[in-house]
Amino acid sequence: MEKLVIIPTYNEKENISFIIDAVFQLNQQFHVLIIDDGSPDGTAAIVKSLFSKYPDQLFLEERKGKSGLGTAYIHGFRWALQKGYQFIFEMDADFSHNPADLQRLYEACKNGAGVAVGSRYVKNGAVENWPTNRIALSKGASLYTRIITWMPVKDPTAGFVCYRREVLEAINLSGINFVGYAFQIEMKFAAWKLGFKITEVPITFKDRKLGDSKMNKGIIKEGVLGVLKLRWISLFKDYHSNVKNTYLNNAVSVVEPEVVLESK
Repeated sequence: MEKLVIIPTYNEKENISFIIDAVFQLNQQFHVLIIDDGSPDGTAAIVKSLFSKYPDQLFLEERKGKSGLGTAYIHGFRWALQKGYQFIFEMDADFSHNPADLQRLYEACKNGAGVAVGSRYVKNGAVENWPTNRIALSKGASLYTRIITWMPVKDPTAGFVCYRREVLEAINLSGINFVGYAFQIEMKFAAWKLGFKITEVPITFKDRKLGDSKMNKGIIKEGVLGVLKLRWISLFKDYHSNVKNTYLNNAVSVVEPEVVLESK
């Protein structure tokens, strides 16, 4: 009950069995939790068909309707904390994140990071098979986020992440506002504001080969406006108090914010 990989899905029947197999073939004692938002293509049924192959290692939470990436992860975080996992991972189902890099994220957290980010934009990080305009949009979003929030993370929109249990326990998950890709920014911002150490681990991000991207104009708009909102709140309100989970029995020590860049 140490390492849990959370994979949110919506219409991922082409990828889901392959990504699950790839994680378990690492033989690194990862467990996998699929959060499926009522995929009409039968994604959940495919996951259920693998229960007998991976007993007590593969789990499924089904939700009714498409409720957003952020709410899926928060559902998974709460599930993981309740079950006692110590290292909780976010990963896409479409192989844009290489399962082989999970262990590197784990080692970064094991060696002291509160949050380990699989980063495209640090030294030795890379992007493959993305069109030029998509790369420009992603890099622009990362730069925009850093300028507005002052958060020293080079890939703040990254969705390949490992959290130590203590970080998720310290964050008031009910106070996380965003549901699209801005959720990724807000979670890192909250962890940083609470003083947890963030390590960026270089990865190669590959565009999906199967299935359809979930990116749309609404998600982009939320990201642009959400970053401004985060900065506004942090400047004129006590963001630290709002985002800190005050219901914990055990106090969480707070250190100076730090970001470490790891090279291969």
